[in-house]
Amino acid sequence: MLRIPNGDRRLTILERLKDPAAHFPPPRHGDPVADGVTADGVAAALGVSRSVAETDLALLAGIGLLSVRRIRRHAHYRRDEIRIDAVARMFEKGW
Repeated sequence: MLRIPNGDRRLTILERLKDPAAHFPPPRHGDPVADGVTADGVAAALGVSRSVAETDLALLAGIGLLSVRRIRRHAHYRRDEIRIDAVARMFEKGW
């Protein structure tokens, strides 16, 4: 799922979310490190439309690699480090 043509962008999102303050514009509300970044922030940082960013973020959240927190009307996305570690261990064991 992450290695399809659009998968490189999704891997970039996951990589950049390790240090969101350095890679994404600050959200209007909330802290990018504590609360996460919005689809608007991801779209601006990657040069894609908001709908493309929302699709990628929804997929990553749907498979459990991102956690979602609503602040006001916006969803903020953060890496779910525990889930990412668990998935990495599954791949190391040969699935």
